Amino acid sequence: MAAATRDAAEVGSTTAEFTMRFSSTPRGARLARRLVADRLDAWGHPHTSTVNETLTLITAELAANAVRHGHVQGRDFEVRLVDTGETLHVEVSDTRAERVPPFSPREAPGDSETGRGLMLVAALADRWGIEPRAMGPGKTVWAETDCPLTSRLPALGMPR
Repeated sequence: MAAATRDAAEVGSTTAEFTMRFSSTPRGARLARRLVADRLDAWGHPHTSTVNETLTLITAELAANAVRHGHVQGRDFEVRLVDTGETLHVEVSDTRAERVPPFSPREAPGDSETGRGLMLVAALADRWGIEPRAMGPGKTVWAETDCPLTSRLPALGMPR
């Protein structure tokens, strides 16, 4: 696993960023979900806040899709999380370019146990989309939520 992290304090701006690659396995998807929740908490969005729970669920769905539909043997998937102060943006990239999800999620078939992930993402995110992966083959599925100021706790006791 390779990781690159920049926090707002390190780059001297209002943007915090976290990027990490995960093995394309169910374990990798679980780890991605947990690390996103922990990073959001560290950035002042407590685990129990609506914005943390929402973005963690979106990440879980996108990571599960990357593992299930975007898996290429020997290739990882990547999660990128960005907090601009106004929005929270998450991207999940995989290396499978030929399996692009439909942009307009359709209704899941009857009693099927699958097919609802992107419906959840569309319902929970303020914006979402799909684009070609910037660095190499594959695709990136992203989602954004507006970041209500009330969801943040003051970092290190400093007022915002």
